[in-house]
Amino acid sequence: MSHALFSLNEDLRQLREAGYSVHRVGGFLVMREVPYVNAAHEVKRGTIISDLCLSGDRTQKPEPHTVHFDGEFPCNAQGVQISAIGAGSAEVNLGNGLRSRHVFSSKPGPQGYSNYFEKMSTYASILAGPAAVLDPTATPRVYREPDPEEESVFNYIETASDRVGIGHLTARFKSHRVAILGVGGTGAYVLDQVAKTPVAEIRIIDGDEFLQHNAFRAPGAPSIETLREVPKKVDYYADLYSKMHRGITAHAAAISSETIHLLDGITFAFLCMDAGEAKRLAVEKLEAMGVSFIDVGMGLTLDGDSLGGILRVSTSTPDDRATLRSRVSFTGGGADDVYATNIQVSDLNMLNAALAVIKWKKLVGFYRDLEDEVQSTYTTDGNQLDNKGTE
Repeated sequence: MSHALFSLNEDLRQLREAGYSVHRVGGFLVMREVPYVNAAHEVKRGTIISDLCLSGDRTQKPEPHTVHFDGEFPCNAQGVQISAIGAGSAEVNLGNGLRSRHVFSSKPGPQGYSNYFEKMSTYASILAGPAAVLDPTATPRVYREPDPEEESVFNYIETASDRVGIGHLTARFKSHRVAILGVGGTGAYVLDQVAKTPVAEIRIIDGDEFLQHNAFRAPGAPSIETLREVPKKVDYYADLYSKMHRGITAHAAAISSETIHLLDGITFAFLCMDAGEAKRLAVEKLEAMGVSFIDVGMGLTLDGDSLGGILRVSTSTPDDRATLRSRVSFTGGGADDVYATNIQVSDLNMLNAALAVIKWKKLVGFYRDLEDEVQSTYTTDGNQLDNKGTE
């Protein structure tokens, strides 16, 4: 991916051909071995790090115009700081093994930089110029061989995290193998969000077909031609989300004693399935594996001419299995549970999924979790959200 990016974009190719040691690391463009002068009149080498603005595999106009720098604050040949470029100093973990100690700002004009060759070479010249005064051999044009291509579960570069400084948090998902049991309404929205994280695998398990009523409570907009094909839900979603995420495996099967082995090897699970024996088997299997999981549920009632509903997110971890067990039923709903008739509630499916994914991200350490709740319920009437901790 990295090599293709440099061959497809003239500005990146120019940087390599000019001899700069430039690489893509996550969503950053990184220039290493840039000489500069420190306050002790010593020639040192540091790293310039820029956000990488892409559309697909094509570079766009660099935004913002600033860069990060890993090194001491650069000085002129007399050891006086080049304060005109200073835009803040702080130790920052950028993720992907990168850190920043300073932010520099040198904007060439109202329009900013037109491309990455102009941006990166300009900053390199500002830092390296004084170094060349003290050591004529000091140059950022070191002509190094490019790094090996970076492995990724995505089909194109994920730039959303690094551009806002949370790449080190996003990296916490990389070792996870997530199963989603049931990709009807809520499960499909769970998949939509999990597919945007760098988990190693997303295993989707559902034996049902993707029918017309599913289209009206699913993310995206399937064509009538797709509906005519009557695909399995897992096949439809695997094809859709594999355009972004490579690690999706689809199993068109219901959970049973013959298929429960499909959970082997996962590290987390979302249970987005109806109550019944299949859910009991899944819960018992996950508990025996020592795997944490989240079960979602939705109860809707038709009162007069309007709906009322409660969404539930229940969490089970090795430290607390009892709370989920006390709140999750393994039997079907009653006569008033109209959700079972496939009533169209895509907004509630989406919200239920979002609450579940947020809790999962808390368990991973992506979000702060001060309350450590294990049960959340959302009531549509009054927008009331209640959380409960371990019993």
